[in-house]
Amino acid sequence: MQIKSRACGAYGTNCYIVSIDGKEIIIDPGMEATEWVLRNVNHPVAILNTHGHFDHVWSNAALVQELHVPIYAPKDDCFMLENDPFTQGTPESHADIAVEGDQTFTIEGIDIAFFHFPGHTPGCSAILIGNALFSGDFIFKNSIGRYDFPYSSSEQMRQSLEKFLKIKADWEIFPGHGSSTTLKAEQKNVPYWFNFL
Repeated sequence: MQIKSRACGAYGTNCYIVSIDGKEIIIDPGMEATEWVLRNVNHPVAILNTHGHFDHVWSNAALVQELHVPIYAPKDDCFMLENDPFTQGTPESHADIAVEGDQTFTIEGIDIAFFHFPGHTPGCSAILIGNALFSGDFIFKNSIGRYDFPYSSSEQMRQSLEKFLKIKADWEIFPGHGSSTTLKAEQKNVPYWFNFL
C-alpha cells in the first residue's frame, strides 16, 4: 500500500490517495485538490469522505465528472455535500453510498472500514485501510477536532473519544490537517481533552 498526501487549499486540508494493487482510493478531496488528484491517479475506484465540511468535499463534484467513480460519505453529513450549509459556494455533490454508523466495504478487492466518531460533525468518521486510519477532523496529532461549529456536539465528541480509547490496535493515523501520528500516541493524549468537554 502506498499513501500520497497533499495539504490543499486555504485550510491546508490533507487529501490522500491510497494505492493498492494498481488501484487508487481518494480520501477527502478538498479545495484545490482536483488537479493534484488527476495527476496522481491511473485507476481510481472511489472517493471517500470522512465528513461533510466544505474543505474536505469541495473537489468531489469535479473529480466525479472527470473520473466517474462513486462517493462514499457518512449518511448524517450528506446534507452538507448537497446543500452548502455554510454558504461557502461548495460545488454540490451526492454520495452514491451513504455510510451508516460503523460499516465495512470491499471496493474492487480493497477492504475499508468506516468508524463513526460524531462530535465534530454528526457523521464524522475515520476510515481504516490496512493499518492506516484516516481520521479526518476527529483526531489530530496532539489534538482533537473542534466541537463548537454548527452541527457539532461536545457530548458526542466525549462519547467518540471514549469509543476511540477502547480500540486495541497499532494503527498509524493520517489526519485531515497536519502530520501523521499513531493510535497509541493519541490514546495517551485523549484523557487531557476530557477536561474541556
